[in-house]
Amino acid sequence: MNLSHFKQKFQQILILAIVVSLVWLSLFTAPVYALGGKLPELNQPAPTFILPTNTGSKTISLANLKGKWVVVYFYPKDFTSGCTLEARRFQADLPKFLAINTQILGISADSVDSHAEFCESEGLKFPLLADEDGAVSKAYGSWVGFLSMRHTFIIDPEGILRERFTKVSPSIHSQQILTKLRELQESA
Repeated sequence: MNLSHFKQKFQQILILAIVVSLVWLSLFTAPVYALGGKLPELNQPAPTFILPTNTGSKTISLANLKGKWVVVYFYPKDFTSGCTLEARRFQADLPKFLAINTQILGISADSVDSHAEFCESEGLKFPLLADEDGAVSKAYGSWVGFLSMRHTFIIDPEGILRERFTKVSPSIHSQQILTKLRELQESA
């Protein structure tokens, strides 16, 4: 067995061990845990953050978005099939989100440069934020070792976390979020 093959097998075993541990944690502990860690509590202030972005501003802060609904979606990696599909769906529905006072923010561990290339390639007109050390992903229970999980959170205009999604299907997720946002806004 050569060194390259050994490293590959070791990485696969390590990832499997992490996944099995997190699955166990999500199955046998309090319901606020999911694959990725402890989820923030609903109807409480959302974890705050300031992250670098690919847009004209250097950073985006959740605190600066008060007065708007915010959809924060975490995703594993730029240019992968599921992440590309999910981003395209959010982009296609962007006018509907803007019409209901909602800001879309995508977050992954990719760099600002990778996000810029991804946005240019896919024509994305909403910000992607670089969480390269995973600190924000961890605060949202959406971090597995080296990448963000596919989780989404809806935050109200006062900065309160109103909904979370941990089982996400990229092809229909944007529509699910729109439906839930309308329900939340009608009941507010």
